[in-house]
Amino acid sequence: MTDALSLVDEWGPEKIVVVSHRRTGMKGVLVIDNTARGIGKGGTRMSPGVTVDEVSRLARVMTWKWAAVDLFYGGAKAGIVADPASRDKEAVLRAFARALSNEVPREYVMGLDMGLTEDDAAVIQDELGDRGAAVGTPEHLGGVAYDKLGVTGYGVAEAADAAARHQGLPMAGSRVALQGFGAVGSAAARRFAELGATVVAVSTAHGALHDPSGLDVDALLAARDEHGDRFVTRHCPGAALPPGGELTVDCDILVPAALQDVIDRGTAHDIKAKLVVEGANLPTSAEARSVLAERGITVLPDFVANAGGVVAAAFAMDARYSGFRPDTSTIVETVSTRLRANAMTVLDAARRQQVTPHTAGRRLAEERVRTAMRSKGRIPRD
Repeated sequence: MTDALSLVDEWGPEKIVVVSHRRTGMKGVLVIDNTARGIGKGGTRMSPGVTVDEVSRLARVMTWKWAAVDLFYGGAKAGIVADPASRDKEAVLRAFARALSNEVPREYVMGLDMGLTEDDAAVIQDELGDRGAAVGTPEHLGGVAYDKLGVTGYGVAEAADAAARHQGLPMAGSRVALQGFGAVGSAAARRFAELGATVVAVSTAHGALHDPSGLDVDALLAARDEHGDRFVTRHCPGAALPPGGELTVDCDILVPAALQDVIDRGTAHDIKAKLVVEGANLPTSAEARSVLAERGITVLPDFVANAGGVVAAAFAMDARYSGFRPDTSTIVETVSTRLRANAMTVLDAARRQQVTPHTAGRRLAEERVRTAMRSKGRIPRD
């Protein structure tokens, strides 16, 4: 069992709230990590395996992500211990929202993460009677259509293109392998194809497909729409691989865009890519990144590469009480501009300081957070 006090360091968390509800069986946690640059903002996930430690780690990622992209919100995350496929999902979600009514939306605004849908965000707003309680609602309720726009995956590909150019690797003709073909992975694959890259491998929880000469992204998207994640077992072109096999295929760019902690020290020795772009949160361990650095493989950090979602969330935060929908073309343009610029800034700093991009990016984000903490008197002023 995690000792919550052991999670506290110089940055946070500022608040950990564990809630429960006997009648529905709801159990959940909110971690507000650091609000020096603004109120807590981060996704809310639902999974039977949610833990305080997991949510705390993800809240810290949000602290760095907001700071790295230089937007004025603080790191936070929430999690509900429940099966998102359960028929009791709505009752559990409503109980969770009620239990956090002291914190939401004054200190934390809920959003979408694993296990939650746009309709779930609408349910949270309905339960608390406040349009400001959650973002990620359906477009017909004035929300930003994250999945329809594919902002996170689009941003991953844009950041990857900038990183590849920085490394002297032209995107046109580059071979890309993607772990995960959900909202992030599929949108990234579509954008990679538009940029002229060749997608050679994709995967879901049910397995992977690999074709060194390239997979037809449009055909993959159609197969997923028809068969769901099991399309990898039904789509004929390409060789079938077991889950995880896509990480070590011969490619130029590897994009882990599914789960956290998928690349450890052992896997790092087998990766053949020249560039790893973290589409998921926390997909690589510190030991893995050390091995990759020793092998000359660049890793673009998650809090830089997959920040397209937080850029869109910032627009959604501004629009919570507005009668007007955010302009989608402005959102997409800003995602591209911000993520490309941030990727170049972090990679330039890494080269100049002779450290990994993770270290350089963290230093940049930490300095921004530290400056805000100092200005507000949360740490001693020099």
